[in-house]
Amino acid sequence: MRMGLAAAALIAAVGSAKADIVTDWNNVWIETIRATGGGPCPITRNGALLHVAIYDAVNSIRRTHEPFFGFIDVNGNANIRAAVSAAAHRILVEQYPSRASIYDAYLADVLASIPNTPAKNRGINVGIAAAEQALAARSSDGTDDNTPYEFGTQPGDYIIADPQLFTQPHGPNWWKSDPWTIPDVASFQPAKPLGFANKARLLRSLGYARQVNEVKRLGERNSPFRTADQTEIAWFWANDRDGTFKPPGHINYSVQVVSEQLGLSVPEKARLFALINVALADAVLVTWSAKYKTNIDLWRPVTAIQFADLDNNPRTEPDPTWQPLLEFSPPFPAYTSGHSSMGGVWAGVMQNFVGTDEFTYTLGTDEPIVSNVTRTFTSFSQAGKENAISRVFLGVHFRMDCEQAYATGVMVADYIFNNAMRPKCPADMNGDGVVNSIDMYIFAADYFQGKESADYNKDGVISSADMTMFVRDYNRGCVK
Repeated sequence: MRMGLAAAALIAAVGSAKADIVTDWNNVWIETIRATGGGPCPITRNGALLHVAIYDAVNSIRRTHEPFFGFIDVNGNANIRAAVSAAAHRILVEQYPSRASIYDAYLADVLASIPNTPAKNRGINVGIAAAEQALAARSSDGTDDNTPYEFGTQPGDYIIADPQLFTQPHGPNWWKSDPWTIPDVASFQPAKPLGFANKARLLRSLGYARQVNEVKRLGERNSPFRTADQTEIAWFWANDRDGTFKPPGHINYSVQVVSEQLGLSVPEKARLFALINVALADAVLVTWSAKYKTNIDLWRPVTAIQFADLDNNPRTEPDPTWQPLLEFSPPFPAYTSGHSSMGGVWAGVMQNFVGTDEFTYTLGTDEPIVSNVTRTFTSFSQAGKENAISRVFLGVHFRMDCEQAYATGVMVADYIFNNAMRPKCPADMNGDGVVNSIDMYIFAADYFQGKESADYNKDGVISSADMTMFVRDYNRGCVK
């Protein structure tokens, strides 16, 4: 799997290529993550806002799929590059105001490359409207709840393992916020750890001892039991530090790599990035409910191992000097794992979108310890599961945290792919979800007036072929 210095070149090539406007703005956001850091909750929310706005802008012009929040009236031809750029700029300026001058300059460069036509102006207007629509829809989503977290005092209760770095846990109220697509958190929330609803019984169990002893062996900083490949896996997927693209950025970068291999169009990329980022946002929401909503806000491995004399389990032994491979434990409870849920989202969305799990691709990483390393995968689930188990090798999660969260990510991904941003009924001209005589009237009027909307097969010419294809789909009705 290891390919040495090629990794840096791979990341640079993807990051600097002007392949398409969606990827370009995704890179602008990834660079923002590197510059601003922070925890996964707001990062995934910002990614969903950004890419839903881009998607609704592009889809309002093409109208091939269901909108996420709603269609924007276009009123004529509109330039997609202008629409994407205006939408992305508006979201990023709102979410990261300190970097507004950077976004202003990038937007100016893009718009300067587009001829000054009515289509350009319409594209800008569509993009701004799509962004404002997204911001308004999420303006009161509950993500600003700052209720202080109350720490427990019993064995197994979560405590901040690195108080010299963190004073408060990250996102203790995030699970209360509004989902993006899933109906509710409860429908996707995983079972209690190892099925135990009582923390004391969990800590006394054989299963818990196995979990602790595994990470104690494999996740210790200088473990003689962890293989070189496991160490590489641990660091490759880490990206925990500020200055990296963090786990959500790693997933988005991975989408860039695969979408380039697939040769996706701008509308296809807009949809794929929206699906990924909405799924990431909802999966993190469910993961944080498992961390904080239940009566088991579980301590991290470093605490469990150092204070194993308190767990009332004869199968575990304390090691007060034990430290994980990673120099800190993230500031939130162990069960379940955010990285692992994102790995499940990656696998689930990509399998659905591409139509198969089998696909070969090579990824790099931002993690500075292995920044010269790439890893090659032959399936989406292979990378997703490796992302998940990496947290055990890094010493910051138990296996149960990872396996449950990966399953959660896959479930969320499947739900979102099947329920959001789906292909429209082909002959549904007015977007109301029904194919009827009104759609026939609209198409016929556009056809005889020579409007672009009547170019049904998108070959740039309005001809009898368009009428034939429309009538075929009209007779089929709305099939999803």
